[in-house]
Amino acid sequence: MQDYRMFALGNVRLQSGAVLNNGQLAYRTYGTLNSKADNVVLLPTFYTGTHTRNEALFGAGRAIDPERHFIVSVNLFGNGYSSSPSNSDRPQAGPGFPTITLFDNVVCQQRLLTDGLGVRKIALVLGWSLAGMQAYQWAAQYPDLVEAILPYCGAGRCSALNYAFLDGLKSALQADAAWDKGDYTEPPEKGLRAFARVYVAWAYSNRFFSQGLYRTLGFATLEEFVRAWERDHLGWDANNLLSKLWTWQHGDISDNAIYRGDFKRALQSIQARAIVMPCDSDLYFVSEENAEEVAVMQHAELRVFDSPWGHCVGSPGRVHEFQQALDEAVAELLRDSR
Repeated sequence: MQDYRMFALGNVRLQSGAVLNNGQLAYRTYGTLNSKADNVVLLPTFYTGTHTRNEALFGAGRAIDPERHFIVSVNLFGNGYSSSPSNSDRPQAGPGFPTITLFDNVVCQQRLLTDGLGVRKIALVLGWSLAGMQAYQWAAQYPDLVEAILPYCGAGRCSALNYAFLDGLKSALQADAAWDKGDYTEPPEKGLRAFARVYVAWAYSNRFFSQGLYRTLGFATLEEFVRAWERDHLGWDANNLLSKLWTWQHGDISDNAIYRGDFKRALQSIQARAIVMPCDSDLYFVSEENAEEVAVMQHAELRVFDSPWGHCVGSPGRVHEFQQALDEAVAELLRDSR
């Protein structure tokens, strides 16, 4: 039995002008919506994340608790649960799937929450990496709806460095002849393995590798660790990976008709209280850029977490000390909710 529900969007007009046919958002809820419809914690999904992976972010007695909060975990377009290249009908199957922005995702998520679930106010949007980018997007796109955000190892837009890193992943995958411009009949295994090998080096930090911290995850050698990344990525559909990668590369809270490319104005328009938590050794969401963002946001605080785990410090449940710091920040934002 599937552990999630589907919200039917119908045909969705996208920012590009294209139409997503019979759009579907996959989501799961935990807890109960209160009478004011404002005890909502929204958990978008990260790049290779699903609603299930978000379950490490809450629990009984924790800062996010299903006994007190209505938790909505919603899957990003392209992740294989919500509308994606892998589950769409032709002509939008595989490489025919339209390009979808974070703006498009949040428009549809807003429909799910308000029209589908009866939400009136979101107490907190929380997320790691691409989910953190969605937290920024929510706060800029619907400033009157969001009380607080907690993006960690994320940003309000994809930086030039981040874009270049992602281009390397894409190029590695597409170099496999089996890729066949997305019309593959069998998974492009060599490309997926190359994708994983490029990714793993960026996901951690120099300190992580020099200290051999992969051994704390049960791997005796670096090669064993890298091969585990390969096995994980072989389970993902290549078109899905590239669809979400495009979404990530084009993430920018100001790239819409509301802000018309004025990134500073988009940041200044965020009314939500924010705690922004980068990792000091993250190689592609760098803390210096978060500091620049926080400096122009109305009610934001920067909390840089010192760790050798790099970007992957934010992987749900991975690093205990970070999860503790995250729970403390969540509790603070929810306690001070207006």
